[in-house]
Amino acid sequence: MSAAVECHPTAVVDPSAELGAGVKIGPYAVIQGAARIGDGCEIGAFAVIDEYAVLGKENHLFPHACVGSVPQDLKFHGEVSYLEVGDRNVFREFVTVNRGTEGGGGVTRIGSDNLFMAYSHVAHDCVVGDHTIFGNAAALGGHVEVGDYAILNAYAAVQQFVRIGTHAYLAGHAGATLDIVPFAKLHGNPARIIGLNAVGLRRRGFDGDTRRQLKRAYRMLFRDKLNTTQALAAIADANLDAPEVAQLVAFVEGSERGIVK
Repeated sequence: MSAAVECHPTAVVDPSAELGAGVKIGPYAVIQGAARIGDGCEIGAFAVIDEYAVLGKENHLFPHACVGSVPQDLKFHGEVSYLEVGDRNVFREFVTVNRGTEGGGGVTRIGSDNLFMAYSHVAHDCVVGDHTIFGNAAALGGHVEVGDYAILNAYAAVQQFVRIGTHAYLAGHAGATLDIVPFAKLHGNPARIIGLNAVGLRRRGFDGDTRRQLKRAYRMLFRDKLNTTQALAAIADANLDAPEVAQLVAFVEGSERGIVK
């Protein structure tokens, strides 16, 4: 038998909203329009889920979090757009996540198992992968892509249309205006790469050979005074066979904005 929805009497829930089994809605929370909330989600006091938001299972919104709100984009004119969220995400106090715009494809997407700390922000049309961590007040501009396991520390800021590679690490207050390659560690504003995210890779079980190959590829890209074309050619000649090196190369080759050096 499905668990019943627990809804505080002061909460405001639109009749057209869909609530899964075991959803808990706290005092003064607001669920607007045809929002869809999956099984086991917990919506804290004063949290707001706007219309056209679709949440998977076991997401937790802490008090005053606001997800699915209209974009902060002057080109938005009230068109129908969406926010799609996976499972087991945590949105701490005062987190804001905007839905998409017509010009950006109409959907903001967030994967699963992400942690958004207090006051962090995800703008319209962003795509966030799985297992990321956003520190307090970290912010994405519109159309940003964030790869799996990326970490943005407190007050990190990312400009519109930037791509952040998987397992990248941005220090507190870092400011990114160009693409950030996978497995990188960055700090500063404007952000600059200070090396491979070696500690993060060890913690996530990457073996020594993979880390060594990535370190060699990084040296060619960022320390050997080669331009990007020369560095990619040198990496190819080095016969580095780790799939992660191929992933790094593909990211660089696919960059339209250019990469942080």
